[in-house]
Amino acid sequence: MLQVPLLEPLLVPLLLGGLAVVALALVRLVERPWLERTILETDTPSGKAFDALLMLAIALSVLAVVLESDPLLRQRWATAFLGLEWGFTLLFSLEYLLRLLLVAEPRRYATSFFGLVDLLAILPTYLGLLIGGGQLFLVVRVLRLLRVFRVLKLGAYLQEAELLWSALIAARRKITVFLLAMVTLVILIGAFMYVIEAGNDGFRSIPVAIYWACVTITTVGYGDVAPVTPLGRFMASVVMLIGYSIIAVPTGILSAEIGLSVLRPPQEDQTSPVVCGACLEGGHDPDARHCKFCGAEL
Repeated sequence: MLQVPLLEPLLVPLLLGGLAVVALALVRLVERPWLERTILETDTPSGKAFDALLMLAIALSVLAVVLESDPLLRQRWATAFLGLEWGFTLLFSLEYLLRLLLVAEPRRYATSFFGLVDLLAILPTYLGLLIGGGQLFLVVRVLRLLRVFRVLKLGAYLQEAELLWSALIAARRKITVFLLAMVTLVILIGAFMYVIEAGNDGFRSIPVAIYWACVTITTVGYGDVAPVTPLGRFMASVVMLIGYSIIAVPTGILSAEIGLSVLRPPQEDQTSPVVCGACLEGGHDPDARHCKFCGAEL
């Protein structure tokens, strides 16, 4: 993990104060409507360009965190990783402050899902300055690993994610029934294998046998627990074949729901792509003048 011995905790309020000044200056010097269209909306040319740049920055920041975990790369490119980390942190901090200044209800945005994700993306670096000392090395390391959660910010800029989410919601009952059936099947298979093997080669309890059933029916096959009796091996073969046939079930359910969403007639979708500037919620009626979630003017 990168160490920053020269930076003191006092730098945190100074950095945040400087960023706040920059954000306020941007709001005053640049036209506020243009900033709102660029940062808060996703259906305008400037908004699409801003989202594309932000997605690129998020992807690069996560890639830097992943590469930094390699000891050789961290030792050779320590300065570069440190510069990239602070560059991305300052960029995301400025974006977060601008959103707080532009939305009509800052508290509502700050406590929303994506508001918390935006905050989580910048906190670890600042907390790394506040927490020092060798005895807290592990705590700082865990905090820095949280930077990987920046990838969650991508969900706010992928319109196609709404299609997948809608399909999951529509298929939730079918998937729930499938999971319950799988749990029941795994418990039954584990109990039968425990009776058949009678403690042979690791089958010392029903929970262990259930673990073997999960591993086998999902076609993972670690091999740490395996049947040795002829009847046990026959049953294991049957479970493996069942596993291959079961894999297609959730895939088919989700694919069918996605297909229905794609083929749905346009008249069924009577929502507008406009995003509320106060709560960042979409899905409004085309002729709506106020947000149906918070009541703010659109």
